[in-house]
Amino acid sequence: MIIELLAAGGENEIKNQFGFWEAMNQGGVIAWSIFAVLVIMSIGSFYILITKLLEQQKIFNQYKDVRSGFWRANSLREGANKLEKNSAWRQLVDDALKAEDEHGKMTDQLEAHDWMHGSLARSESAINAKLAGGLPFLASVGATAPFVGLLGTVIGIYRALINIGLAGSASIDKVAGPVGEALIMTAIGLLVAVPAVLAYNWLSARNKRLAGMLSGFSTDLLANLNSGGSVKPAVAPAKAPAAKAPAKPAPAAKPKA
Repeated sequence: MIIELLAAGGENEIKNQFGFWEAMNQGGVIAWSIFAVLVIMSIGSFYILITKLLEQQKIFNQYKDVRSGFWRANSLREGANKLEKNSAWRQLVDDALKAEDEHGKMTDQLEAHDWMHGSLARSESAINAKLAGGLPFLASVGATAPFVGLLGTVIGIYRALINIGLAGSASIDKVAGPVGEALIMTAIGLLVAVPAVLAYNWLSARNKRLAGMLSGFSTDLLANLNSGGSVKPAVAPAKAPAAKAPAKPAPAAKPKA
């Protein structure tokens, strides 16, 4: 008799076990589909965060070369050769030089100035658009991931209530377990959404800094072109190489006895 009671108690304990995998298995295809969507959202968010962060940092590092070496050149064409190819700063310089070449075709000086200014503004917009690529995905994940998780919770609660109705029992142990399982999906949705929102705000702030730097560089290029190369931004003097210590004189040879 005691053995039968222990066996029955063990079966009840097994049946009352709850957890993530138990909830997913009971939820079936719908629960697994929602979980897969959230995983894809999370992977995509971190991928965009890492790639955009590396892209931004590369532009920041290239700006140091622009400030130190580009404006020391005798001309913009010479300075462009010092910049990395396929970089944002090189693109602005190339577009500025192209606009200057087409500047002479304009008969009206005002239109010529507007043409050069518009060409640089168009180049800036193209660079900023490229930097902003992927950020709408982060914003969408941050806005929709909690609702996707909530959908999984609603479906889980619906499944739990159906099972309770079929069992004909509404005791606390029959209600709390399934409902607690269903809330797991909401928690996962929040875990996906919060990093996406933080990444979006951080990358957007860095893009604003880059946009300001690009705008300033574009203004300097326009002023340099219109002044015939006489207007240049202030550049810190180049660091002089460290002077080598004078060599110590060789000891005088002792006279032989």
